[in-house]
Amino acid sequence: MNASETTAQAIEVHEVPERERAQILPRHFGRDMLTVEQAIFTFMRELSPEYSGGYWRFLELGNGGFYMAPQGRARLVIRVEGNGFDGEMSADAAGITACLFAFSHLSFQVPNESIIEHYHRLREFALDHREAGRIFAAID
Repeated sequence: MNASETTAQAIEVHEVPERERAQILPRHFGRDMLTVEQAIFTFMRELSPEYSGGYWRFLELGNGGFYMAPQGRARLVIRVEGNGFDGEMSADAAGITACLFAFSHLSFQVPNESIIEHYHRLREFALDHREAGRIFAAID
């Protein structure tokens, strides 16, 4: 086995174009799409004292995953009471963090296997994110 065979390939990420936004949540979460979206917004409000709503980017992953991230803010303060995390993240990393919290939480409440699959796909992507240390410290 050579070095190229042992190196994992990075998971690609693509922002969903405006014209496809209406189809993205139903495609990934079916009838639970609004539950998932609302849970993500709720977790962001709980995690970031400065977050007050706004437009979100929708992003699809090359491994079949999906996440959302708030647009228009460079960085957000994230505080997690359960583990003591208190730090600043890019809006992209904060979105990943909120989505991981939401997917994990919903996986115990909603009988939809795709939610837990999305948790694992997003977690796999987050492992190589430039702010992986902060993301994983927040969700730990």
